[in-house]
Amino acid sequence: MAIEDNPGSRTSYGEELRRRREAAGLTQEELSVRAIMSRTHIAHIEAGRRRPALEDARRLDQVLETGGIFERFLPTQGEGRVAEHFAEALRLEQQAKVIRVYAPKLVPGLLQTEAYACEVLQSGFPPRTDEERDQLLATRLDRARILSEFKSPVLWALLDEAVLRRPVGGPAVMSEQLHHVAALGESRRIRVHVLPYSVGYHALLEGIVTLMWFEDLPPVAYVEGLKTGRVLEVPSVVRECQVAYDHALGDALSHHDSLALIRSIAEDYEHAEQP
Repeated sequence: MAIEDNPGSRTSYGEELRRRREAAGLTQEELSVRAIMSRTHIAHIEAGRRRPALEDARRLDQVLETGGIFERFLPTQGEGRVAEHFAEALRLEQQAKVIRVYAPKLVPGLLQTEAYACEVLQSGFPPRTDEERDQLLATRLDRARILSEFKSPVLWALLDEAVLRRPVGGPAVMSEQLHHVAALGESRRIRVHVLPYSVGYHALLEGIVTLMWFEDLPPVAYVEGLKTGRVLEVPSVVRECQVAYDHALGDALSHHDSLALIRSIAEDYEHAEQP
């Protein structure tokens, strides 16, 4: 089955890539060099386990001279529910056995309460309709279901102190949000570490990163900026991200002290709400 017949299927997409690659007389290694991708990533795409980013699909089209097929027929999981650049990371998030996230400004999506997430999603630019906001909100809240099991995935959240101090939605919303994070930490469902302002510059200050490990796939890193994001799979690059995370974690407060700080700031918000 060609991808034109079933564009939403990663399996048919991978089969088509393999067919086109073999027709061009290229090995996976040769295609990886020409398309500036890792051979492992190409192997995963052909096996239906992953999909290429938009830029990768364009390079595949260029190298294989396919007239834009791989760009036009990217699998559409997540379309309309999350930003295009996050769709692949969302799929991987659901498969991961270990997740370590660093958040410099906002509470990570997996840990957001409904009120906090609603404020984030309705305050962005360009403006969203209530219907668009509610659709994205439902997806964001649904993501948190992976935390319903006690042991898997193992989740570590490394939060800059700015995450706690930025009053998204006002004192009542922030109080609820911080108590929620603290409750997850105190129940041992997640580990939380806060990077206090006093640390100054640290290894992750310049960006957002999520690290993921799997049972039968190599680890990946997802990095994100304004209106953009990318899943990184090259082992050396992923390892650099892991080392940077470990370095920043070494500067953070302990889990116990972080929970105490989160509870304290949540109480400050409660007092600010009182007349």
